[in-house]
Formats: sequence, structure tokens, C-alpha cells
Amino acid sequence: MSSSAPGHEQWRAGGQPTVTMPPVPDMTSAAPQTGQQDFRRGPRRARLVLGRVDPWSVMKLAFLLSIALAIVALVAVAVLWSVLDSMGVFDSVGRTVESVTRERETSQGFDILAYVGFGRVMTVTAALTAVNVVLMTALSTLAAFLYNLSASLVGGLHVTLTEDV
Repeated sequence: MSSSAPGHEQWRAGGQPTVTMPPVPDMTSAAPQTGQQDFRRGPRRARLVLGRVDPWSVMKLAFLLSIALAIVALVAVAVLWSVLDSMGVFDSVGRTVESVTRERETSQGFDILAYVGFGRVMTVTAALTAVNVVLMTALSTLAAFLYNLSASLVGGLHVTLTEDV
């Protein structure tokens, strides 16, 4: 293979490119002479301005994140309910509430288990997470519009990025 200019890609027999770069001078062996500057400086910095946020991309991202949070909430409630049920918490609380609320020995008291059954709890959780998905998506999109409006007035968010050495 013929040599080429530094920085030019060459192809190996395996089909993978190799990049030849010019040699970097060794600055550690010789101390800088008079009149020359030391090339070792601190990390580079870049000052950037976040001037606009695309509301469509904010809406898509907020929707996906709120769906993920809804799934996490549904799984967490199902696990919590099954742990409490396996420990006998609902039966114990149900017996206590039923004995406190019945009027006589022969009458039936309040049955709390009808309200904290697995199906009802998961239905309420699913309804609340669906409302949460809609609200989080709408509020995030509204926040993007408000940010764009305020950024056009004050110039945006100034960010300084530094290079990690």
C-alpha cells in the first residue's frame, strides 16, 4: 500500500480503515525555552446558549417518560399489594374493621376487603397513572413553550462546558 497524507484513511486487508496521524511532539522531555509558551494549559471551555427547545421533541420525551413512570407505578403497587396480602395485613385489618363496625353479634359490619381488593386497587392505579401521563405530557409541552417565550426575551440559558482531562 502506498503512503498517503497524514489524517487520510487507508484500508487494511480486513476491510477496516486505519487512520494515520502526524506525530505529536514530545513536550515533556524539553523544558520550554525563553520566548516560548508552555503548551500545557487547563481544560478547554465552551460557552453555549440554549436559546430554544423544540416543543414537539419535549412532548415526545415527556410522553415516553410518563409512560415509563406509569409502568413503574403499576408494578410497584402490584408488588406492594401482594406483599401486604401475603403478610395477612388485609385480613387482619378487615377483621378489626368488621368487628368495630357491626352493631350486634348477628349483624354484618363494614367489609373493607371489598374496597382494597387487587382488581379495584389496580383499576384505580391505572386510572390515576393515565391521568398522570396526560398531565405530565401537557405540562411539559407547555413548559417548553414558556421556556421559548422567556428565552426570546432574556436570551436563553447560558451554559459553560469544560473538557474533562
